[in-house]
Amino acid sequence: MTYADFTATLTAPAPPATLPALLRALWLEHHGRWAAAHDIAQQDETDPLSCWLHAYLHRREGDAANAGYWYRRAGRPRFAGSEAEEWQALVRAGLAASDKSPSS
Repeated sequence: MTYADFTATLTAPAPPATLPALLRALWLEHHGRWAAAHDIAQQDETDPLSCWLHAYLHRREGDAANAGYWYRRAGRPRFAGSEAEEWQALVRAGLAASDKSPSS
């Protein structure tokens, strides 16, 4: 799946069933379903991408201290760009990770 393919799914009434968890969370958050996205982020609190997602979600929530904790867990500095730019970066990272997964 490409970035354009993923963003095209944003007009659908529900995320595609085949989306990996991180991309499903970003799809849900994009549609205002923060709590559902956060539930997904909490499913793997050891994976660096999941921790980055968790940081982003708390940044969006306005909880800078909690976001900072999750950026540290992700091994990443706080994202310097806008929230929209971070969402895009997370989508691209999630797509790259799914391209490398054994089930791809």
